[in-house]
Order: sequence, then C-alpha cells, then structure tokens
Amino acid sequence: MATDAAKVRTIAITGQGHAGKTSVADALVFAAGGSNRLGRVDDETSVFDTEPEEQRRRSTITTSLFSVAWDKHQITILDTPGQGNFILDARDALRGAAGMILVLDPTSDPRAEIGKVWSWAREDGIPTLGFLNKLDRPEINIDAYLARLGDAPEVRPTLLHLPIGADEGFKGMASIVSGKAFVYDGAGGKFQTTEVPADLTDRVAELKATLVEDAAEGDDELLEKYLDAGELSDEEGMTGLKAAVRSGSMLPVLCGSAAGNLGFPQLLDAVVALLPAPIDLGAATGIDSGGNTIEIAPDPSGPFSGFVFKTVIDPHAGQLSLVRVMSGTTAGDAQLINTRADDKERSGHLLRLDGQKTQQVDGATVGEIIALAKLKHPHSGDTLADPAHPVKIRPFAEANPAISFAIEAKKRGEEDKAMQGLLRMCQEDLALKVERDESSGEILLSGTGQLHVEVACERLVRKYGVEVELKAPKVPYRETIRNSVKAHGRLKKQTGGHGQFADCRIEVEPLARGGGFEFIDKVVGGTIPRGFIPAVEKGVRAGMEKGVIAGAPVVDVKVTLYDGQYHDVDSSEMAFKTAGRMAFKEAMQQARPCLLEPYVNLEITVPDECMGDVMGDLNSRRARVEGMTQVGHNQVIKSKAPMSEVLLYASDLTSMTSGRGSFEIGFSHYEQLPEHLLSKVVKDSGVEHQGE
Repeated sequence: MATDAAKVRTIAITGQGHAGKTSVADALVFAAGGSNRLGRVDDETSVFDTEPEEQRRRSTITTSLFSVAWDKHQITILDTPGQGNFILDARDALRGAAGMILVLDPTSDPRAEIGKVWSWAREDGIPTLGFLNKLDRPEINIDAYLARLGDAPEVRPTLLHLPIGADEGFKGMASIVSGKAFVYDGAGGKFQTTEVPADLTDRVAELKATLVEDAAEGDDELLEKYLDAGELSDEEGMTGLKAAVRSGSMLPVLCGSAAGNLGFPQLLDAVVALLPAPIDLGAATGIDSGGNTIEIAPDPSGPFSGFVFKTVIDPHAGQLSLVRVMSGTTAGDAQLINTRADDKERSGHLLRLDGQKTQQVDGATVGEIIALAKLKHPHSGDTLADPAHPVKIRPFAEANPAISFAIEAKKRGEEDKAMQGLLRMCQEDLALKVERDESSGEILLSGTGQLHVEVACERLVRKYGVEVELKAPKVPYRETIRNSVKAHGRLKKQTGGHGQFADCRIEVEPLARGGGFEFIDKVVGGTIPRGFIPAVEKGVRAGMEKGVIAGAPVVDVKVTLYDGQYHDVDSSEMAFKTAGRMAFKEAMQQARPCLLEPYVNLEITVPDECMGDVMGDLNSRRARVEGMTQVGHNQVIKSKAPMSEVLLYASDLTSMTSGRGSFEIGFSHYEQLPEHLLSKVVKDSGVEHQGE
C-alpha cells in the first residue's frame, strides 16, 4: 500500500565539499531510528558513503538514499556530492527531491558554499532550509558569517535557532519560533526542553520580531494584519514562514553539530513542518504525445508518470533506475511506456534503496522514489508513463565535460573491455563521457575535473578488472602551406616482366582557413587516361594523411592535376596513386609548410573578486578575451585560447576560484602555431622536420 502523499518528504542534502553533508545525513538517519548506531565518515561506518573510493577519500562521489520515519511522515534523504569534480551528480539528484537542506560550514567562505546548488534549487523552485554545522568549533562568529552569506545573490538567511554555548561548550539551541531551548547531554542525541537561558532572552525576542515581520511579507493577508496589529499569532507566523520557504524568499537557518550529534530531532521537525509535501508543490511541465506543452499536476489519483533521475548498477539487482513519482500511484507490475524510446515496459517489483540495501515495497505515490530493475533501455532523464497518457518530462541538460584524458589499457587487448566498462559507468554518471577520437584513434575519457576522471579509472579496476593509464590527449594539430608551387611525381621501375610507370604534374595552392581540400582535373590531350585520374587523387589524399613538419594531417589545400605521362603496359592505378603521393610530398616541402593549432571558445564564469587572477592566467595561456558580462556577483568572460594551453584548465580554474568558477569549452578554429613553439611540438611528435 502506498504512503499517504501528504506525509511524504524527499530532501536532498547539499553544500560545499567537507561542510559535513554526509555526517548530517547520517545523524538524521540515527535520530529517526533508521540505524541503531551513528554512522561516521571517518571510521567508514556511514550508511551513505559506502563506495571504497568514497571511504578512501572521506568524500561523497555519488548520490545515495535512505528513507526514515519521523512524526508519522516518510522522509527520504538524498546525500549528494559537494566536491566540484562531482557536483553535477548533485544537480541531477535535485530532480529527485522536493526539498533541500543546505549544509553550511561557518569555518568556510559562505559565498563558496552557496555556489551552483543554490542556483539550481532556485531555478527548479526547490524549498530550502539551511543547517549551520560545526558550531562546536572554536571562534565561530554566526552574525558575521550570515552577513556574508546574505551578500550572495537571492539569499536571505534568517536564524531559527540561537546556539547555547560556544566552542566545546556548545550544548544546544534556543528556538526563535517556540521560545524554548533544547539542551543536550553529551553526544547520544538526548536533550531536554527548557526555558531559554536568561542571557539569550532579549536576543531571542529581537530575532522573533524580525522573523515575524519577514514571514508576514510572504503573504499579503498576513502582512496587512501585521501592519494593523503589530503582531501575529504563532500559527499565523508559521503559515507565513512556510509560504516564505516555499517561495524561496527566505532561507531559514537551524543550528547544530554533526560531530557532536546535536540538533537533528529539531531539524527533522523542521523538515516536516516547513518543507512542503510534493503534492503541495506546483505542477511539472511536460509534453504530450502531440507535442503540446502541458502541466503535470502532482495528483496521486491522476495518471502515473515518473522521472528517472538516476541510474545505478547494483551488484545483486543489476541496473536499477531510480524514479521519482511525479503523478499517480502504482502498486508495481504495471504496464508503462518509456516516452523517449517509445518502449513498452513492465515495472515489476517496486524497490526502495536504503544505502546499500534494497527492499521491496507494495506501492508508491507522488514524491516517493522507487527503484525499478530490468527495464529495456532506460536512461537517466527518461519519463515512464501510463501508456494511455504518454507524457515527457523535461530531461536533463547535457553536461559539457571540462577535461579529457586519453586512456590506454595496461594489458594489450583490453581496450574493448575498458570501453565497455566505461560505457556502463557513463550510464550511472551523466557527467562522464567516453568516445574514440576519429583523428588519433585514442579512447578519450572526459569529465568535470581530473579527480572525476581518476576516480572513474579506479572504479573501472574494481568493477571490471581493467587497469588503464591516463595520458594527456593528443592535440589535433594540422599542417598546411603558405605558397603555391608546382611539383612532379614520377614512378618508373623495371624488374622483369611488366614494370611500373606513372608520371603526374600537379599545382598545389593554399586555401582559406577551413577550406578543406579541393582536387581539380585539368588534364587535356589524354596525357593521363581518365581511368587513372582518381588514382592520382587517392595518392594525394594519402600524402595528406601525414605532413612533413610533425606528421599531422594536411588541410586547406587545392591540388590541380594538369599534365603527366603513362605507358600502355606498365601503367596502373597503383602506379598513379604512388606518383600522386610522391608529387604531393615534394610540393609540401617546397610550399613553405606551417603547423596549425586548434583554438577553443571558452566561456568562463567567475566571482568578481577572482577576475584579476583569472584574466592574468588567460594572458599567460595566449588567450584572447573577446568580451565580459556582469551577471549578479559574477563575471562571464568570453575568450578564445589555444587548445594545448587549456587541456587541464578545469583543475587550474578550481584552484584560482576556490571551486566557484566554471566554464564551457568548444572548438573554434585553427591558427598558425607561433614559430618559437614549433620545435617543441615537432620534438614531441617524433617526426624529423623537413619544412622551412
């Protein structure tokens, strides 16, 4: 039987790396009785960070789930990554959540903590609570921290708790809403509800007046009453507070310590009281079978629709699709349709994930997350729907990889095995891409940062038994010419019996950048029979595969075949192909060849205060800045840079901006490589330079 939809809460735990998100998630599970011991990241007992790569680094790499019961509600907790290399997994996890807890670290820069997840939550209208962690650390100044937090765009932090005690003496919190205090006795999670300590009563009263005023602003009727009467009842204040949370006009901040196990029953109470049930959120936007935009109401009695927000490979159950129920109710074993692939599906058993454990459930309703196994062609971002109402929900925006590496299997013959393993991993991680480069033949593994790619290779060893080496990908240099020349290719061999004879004369001219290749036949008088002319072109194309400077492909040339000779007996297609190649090689050496390097478009978003460092770094990379735009507290820089200079730019930008910068990259054009850099490229290529 499905849960009462009004009693469902699905929350994503987000925040900066090392803010203590997983510790907060573990403490919530323990406080709700979901685990009989408090899981800790440091001793590898977390119910969330169970992957060996996570345990080794003490850092979340992929989103995991756990459901608990609290105050007759079902709360599903999604613990998400915060480290920049894995942050896109948090973006995808937010599509499975109806609420968010932003874990704040008062020992860090609050502007870094808000970052991308706050923007994503605002874009998707996800109601959010803040949790100020680590209040048992020394020298914490909450007022200064929240003031800086409030400088970030669209952030209006409002305290719901005042800490009682400081540093190691932190022992509880005073509630601004109820006027009560919660005093803890050690780290066991037990507390007593008491009166607010005398030294905090004035401050609590002051903050409550501000809170009531802020809450009233979220509701016109409440604001009018507040302006008339000067106060609101507790019930009215709570109504206004819930409206402000739902609209995103306020970020209520609660206090506690994951390390000390303080504040988590109160945080669970706030989740139930302040974060809306999914059925109380607005309708999702979808597309019907006729291509019309429609609204999908979160109605438990409506047609079923579910959004696949994540794919996981379970060692026992195989591939599982994690589905957020958007509308309707299901009891399992239902006929569905995958509206992307137009595949008919049967849902089979409904599963729930709790950390590494799976358990079968009887049904699911709006807002709940279920895991489905053995679907035909599931992708993250798919919609599963009632066949009679085949709707599509907005899929994920495609991730743009920021860094690429060439991979090479350590054992010969295991490249295909590595490729297959990586392709399966890409199903779990949408920010990971693998492809074979057409020009170099290399397998390229791309991700959001170097650590992202390195962790993927570690998992490849553990899950699929393939060890690989990472190398910087080859820069796809090209060669071209600067002068027009005429060249002669002649093949004449006599070894007994039929010989080999072909003679061709060509003119080679440079084309404009991006002109590609042109072959013109101007042979007259039958000096070369028509049947042999395509062979000359094949020979020229073969000669273009490797230039004379660094062995790079030749581009942007026009070749005109204007004369030649043949022999009735000794001429053949192979002979003319060879002669064409010889003529082109001779022309390349005479036509002032040069090396072209690829340039990329860079669009970089950085905080204002990081502009100086980023601009100086771009200049050192031979980049050309083409424009800058102010967006909130950030600058968006548009530039073009040589690809060779930005192969590892993701890691460098992270260092310069403390993880707050981001960029998009795409191919732009080719330009001539400066002469002073030529010798290094030629040396790295292993080709003896034959050009000028």
